[in-house]
Amino acid sequence: MSAHTSRFPWNLLVGFVLSIALTLLAVFVTFYTDFSSSVILWIIGAFAIFQAIIQLFMFMHVTEGKEGIINVINIVNSMILALIIIFGTIWVLTSGHAAM
Repeated sequence: MSAHTSRFPWNLLVGFVLSIALTLLAVFVTFYTDFSSSVILWIIGAFAIFQAIIQLFMFMHVTEGKEGIINVINIVNSMILALIIIFGTIWVLTSGHAAM
């Protein structure tokens, strides 16, 4: 058996610090800016997406192992399908009044 060398998990620390920073930025944008509500929601949504990506790669180790790239492809396909469903639903619900 080979000797196990322990090293400091820098990627976990970086992911943790980035997650805390994004959360604090979202709080700052919400409480201390004069943006409109829709702009604040878009900014918070962008921070949330970026934080989800950070957590997938830093904490859940999506790319590690033999099937790492397959996991990433599956996640991207799921996101595309979810966006199609969301925007398709919005499109149908907002343009349905024209058929009446």
